[in-house]
Amino acid sequence: MAVSKITEVQAGSTGRRRITILGATGSIGTSTADLVARNPDTFDVAVLTANRNVADLAALARDLRPDIAIVADDASYNDLKDALADTGIEVAAGSDALVAAAREPVDMTVAGIVGAAGLDATLAAIQQGSVVALANKECLVCAGDLVLEECAQSGATLLPLDSEHNAIFQVFETENADDVEKLILTASGGPFRTWTQEQMAGATPDQAVAHPNWDMGRKISVDSATMMNKGLELIEAAYLFPVDSQDIDVLVHPQSVVHSMVAYTDGSILAQLGPPDMRVPIAHALAWPARMKTPVERLDLAAIGSLNFELPDNERFPAIALARHALELGNGSTAVLNAANEIAVQSFLDNLIGFLDIAKLVEKALDQVVARPVQTLNDFRDLDTETRAVTESLVKLVS
Repeated sequence: MAVSKITEVQAGSTGRRRITILGATGSIGTSTADLVARNPDTFDVAVLTANRNVADLAALARDLRPDIAIVADDASYNDLKDALADTGIEVAAGSDALVAAAREPVDMTVAGIVGAAGLDATLAAIQQGSVVALANKECLVCAGDLVLEECAQSGATLLPLDSEHNAIFQVFETENADDVEKLILTASGGPFRTWTQEQMAGATPDQAVAHPNWDMGRKISVDSATMMNKGLELIEAAYLFPVDSQDIDVLVHPQSVVHSMVAYTDGSILAQLGPPDMRVPIAHALAWPARMKTPVERLDLAAIGSLNFELPDNERFPAIALARHALELGNGSTAVLNAANEIAVQSFLDNLIGFLDIAKLVEKALDQVVARPVQTLNDFRDLDTETRAVTESLVKLVS
C-alpha cells in the first residue's frame, strides 16, 4: 500500500498556526483544546465542532474564540446560538455546515470525530490541502485507498494522533524504510486482560468502559476491551507506513508506557515511551516538526520498576485476527469490519447483546456481506449502510 505524505515538512511551521478541531468535545478534542489554550501566542482557532454537546462546545468556544462553532445535530442549533449570543462567534448546524467548515483553509485540522461519522469532514479537510492530524482511525479503516488518493491530489499531509501510530512516526527512520523489519503495536490489554471467557461472557458495559490506563470515550473503551481497537490500528498502520501488513505485530504491554516500536534489520528496536496521556502525541503533531511543552506528568522509570510484555490471546480476544483477515481480504472488507463493529458495540452498550457477542457478530457480518472496493464516498456509504442493516438483523437474532 502507498505511504501517505506523512514525512513531508510542514510549510510555515515556525509561525502562528490556524487550526480547526473536529470533534472538539470528545477526549481528543478536549485534550487538543487544553494545549491550544495553554499556547495562545501560537494558535488561532478557526472552527470548533461537536455532535450535539452544546454546553461543552459553547464553553470551549468562549475559551478559544473560534470564528465559527458548529453542532452536527440540526435540532441543537438554537441552543448553541443562544449559548453564544453575546460572543460574536458565528454559529451553524448540520452535517453540510460541518463539511463546508472543514474545507476552509487552515494550517492544521485535528480530526477527532469518532467512528465512520468522521469520514466526510476529514476528507473535506484533506481536500483543502494542508495538515490533517488524524485521530479518527476509522477513516483509513473504512476508506484508506480513497483517503490516500485525496492526500495525493490535494498535497495534504497526514500526521497520526493515535498514541501508537504517533510513536511509530517518531521512531520510523524514513531514509532507512527498506531496513524496517516490522512494526510492533503495543496494547494495554484492556480491563479484561486477565479475565476468563466465562467471566467476560457476563461483563457489563460499565466494566468494559473502565479502562485501566486511558481516559477515553465509551465506544473506544469497549474497542479496547475487545482488542478490536488494536485490530483497527493494525489496519491504519498498514496504510500509514510502507510495510507489509504481515510485518505488523501486536504486543500486550499492561503499563502503557511503551507506545509502539519499530524493529530494524540490524537487530535494533526503537521505541517511544511516555505517560498514558493523549496530550503527548497531540502536542507532537501540533508542534511538528518542532516540539512543545506539555503539563503532563513525567515518567519515573525507577518508580515504575519493570515493564511487562506478552503475546495477545487470540482465543479470548479474536478481534485482532478478524481485523487482519479483513485487511487481507481487501475490497472493502475493512469497511464491513468497522460498520459491523460499531453496531455491535452500540448494541452491547445498550444491553442488547453480551460482550462476547461483539466479535461473533463482526465475524458473521464479514461472512454475509459481499464486500467491494471503496473508491468513492458513495461506494463507502452503500457498503456501510448494507453492513449496518445486516448486523442489526444479526443483533435481533441474538437479543
